[in-house]
Amino acid sequence: MGFVDAIKRWRLARQGLSSGKKRRVHSENPMVQALEDSFWVKLSLYATFVVGTAALVLNSSPDTAFGQDILKGGRYAFIIAFTALVMFHINLQGSCRRNSRVVLVLGGIFGHLLLVRAVMSLADVGAIPEVFRFFAVPFALAPMLHGVLLGRAVASFSAVYVTLIGCLLAPEEEVLGYLILSLVAGMTSVLLAYQVRKRLQLLQAGIYIGAVTLVTGLVLGRLDLVAVFGPQSMDHLQLLGNGSAAAFGTAVLTALLISGLLPLFEGAFHLTTDISWLELSDLNHKLLRQMQLEAPGTFHHSLVVASLAEAAAEKVGANAPMCRVCSYFHDVGKLKKPGYFIENQHDGGENPHNTLTPTMSSLIIIAHVKDGVDLAVKNKLNPRIIDVIQEHHGDSLVYYFYRRAQEQKKAEMEKVDRRLENPEDLPMVEEKNFRYPGPRPSTRESGIISLADSVESASRSLQKPTPAKIRALVDDIVRTRINDGQLDACPLTLRELALVKDSFSSTLRSMLHSRIDYPKDDSASATKRLSSDPSHGGRVIPMPKRA
Repeated sequence: MGFVDAIKRWRLARQGLSSGKKRRVHSENPMVQALEDSFWVKLSLYATFVVGTAALVLNSSPDTAFGQDILKGGRYAFIIAFTALVMFHINLQGSCRRNSRVVLVLGGIFGHLLLVRAVMSLADVGAIPEVFRFFAVPFALAPMLHGVLLGRAVASFSAVYVTLIGCLLAPEEEVLGYLILSLVAGMTSVLLAYQVRKRLQLLQAGIYIGAVTLVTGLVLGRLDLVAVFGPQSMDHLQLLGNGSAAAFGTAVLTALLISGLLPLFEGAFHLTTDISWLELSDLNHKLLRQMQLEAPGTFHHSLVVASLAEAAAEKVGANAPMCRVCSYFHDVGKLKKPGYFIENQHDGGENPHNTLTPTMSSLIIIAHVKDGVDLAVKNKLNPRIIDVIQEHHGDSLVYYFYRRAQEQKKAEMEKVDRRLENPEDLPMVEEKNFRYPGPRPSTRESGIISLADSVESASRSLQKPTPAKIRALVDDIVRTRINDGQLDACPLTLRELALVKDSFSSTLRSMLHSRIDYPKDDSASATKRLSSDPSHGGRVIPMPKRA
């Protein structure tokens, strides 16, 4: 089909009916998409995880609870791994929908367990002192990795199941200690890794996890703090120091490892963390700098939309950094024809739409969505940004030009009644020709940006804005979008929409508040006196009061 389309474009270009160019579109590789959605691939991943976990326990140390009966240990591991899959499939449907996420979650847990098994083996052969056996285990690895990449729910799932399966790898007499240490350190990782926005926060999280692991180990008696104050205090103090170094060192190294590997995981699994969103919010991106120079009105509009969307996303628990970045780029397609958009037209300047038919004007306005996708793909922007560019208008109506077309047709009909026009020459005014191509917003973030875009544009028409006028405007915009079905595919609830409206109203009130009218000093003598005083350079410098 691609070759046939290319021939058609070439023939149209030869006839002068086409420029011969084609806009870039964003689409998944069909092969990758098929693998992502394949039921059999998912079933294979599940089977590999269950069998691999059972095999790991079968090869565990003889000192474990099932060391003397490895088949029994393997059966226990198989059952626990199977329950993990059931919980994963039922409670984390968002993550198990795509096979790449399944690989990330189950692979992360299995990798964590492999490291636990390695540490236990090193302790068994004496490479790691027995007293430091648990302090060398990277308890935070899978929970922190999943917390940063996939959120708190997946991280909690990982913390629980690496603990349950890990107990089968721990020495029989220390299973309870391992269970407590792993759970406490894992849950601490879940709490600290939630909404990490700076790489430094990961390092801080590692330090806190090390501290929690050390304190828990002291409470469980892994290290004897009281012995430091008794005989051979220096030996005990050295042991305590080494234990503390092991606990902190393992946790900090785990955090540094995750921080270093994050870009690799984000690229491989098509994920974007808050850390990356903040890095993408740099206004020095070449598209944003071009917008600032060539479409300053659109640039300012994007900044205001970003503020509105970010504040609203914070209120409803959506991804606020993502809303900010996507808002910056949502109208980037206007760079193709900036002068055709009202925010970039200067007072007194000629409006290019005055010489165009409403249908042609509508086509130019609607095209900014496809042009935006084309620019985004060309500049390799994040796929989530491209989704927002496509969805921020949904399939809504370009109402202004639609009304203008109807009014023109009505005027032409009057000429027909007076037999000045032939009715067959009248253009058809169909609503579908004045609608954006869609799709409608499909995520909470996309829906919030779509509403913020409409609210910001409409707020510019407010005369002498008051809190009541602002609230009425926001209510009207949101109600219109709902009635038009633009939020039908968006998971925003009515309660969240109410919070979004409150946030929009509050942000707009702070932006559109009125200033006091400062009185002017019309005294000519005062102006003359100030401007002629060479010592002050024309500025008023207050003199200190004398005591």
